[in-house]
Amino acid sequence: MSNWSDSNDNLFSSSLASYLDRKIIILLRDGRELLGTFRSFDQYANIVLEGTSERVIVGNLCCDIPLGLYIVRGENVMLIGQRESNKEELPPHMTCVSETEIKRAQKADKNAEELKGSTRRRMEFLDFD
Repeated sequence: MSNWSDSNDNLFSSSLASYLDRKIIILLRDGRELLGTFRSFDQYANIVLEGTSERVIVGNLCCDIPLGLYIVRGENVMLIGQRESNKEELPPHMTCVSETEIKRAQKADKNAEELKGSTRRRMEFLDFD
């Protein structure tokens, strides 16, 4: 006969309850990454994070922007994973920069994408196909 508490542990091993009071990373539908301590959730999978920061990556630059206490609407969550706090999370080629520098890099990246899009629109009339 199996022990009821053991089967209960297995039941919750894949649910949100298994992440309570742990450091997690959340990937949102809009592509943002949030890091924080998982404090609570409800029946709609809305999540409360404490000590939240948003990880912004542009090229080889990275910055964790502090947000504080944060509530994430459950329908916006694509992926949740536990973070290992004792390991370095960034690959060696990544450089951590300040919030000002990452915003400057985001703006430059956005301008480059807009330029690429406008160039592509101008070249469409050539019809290389």
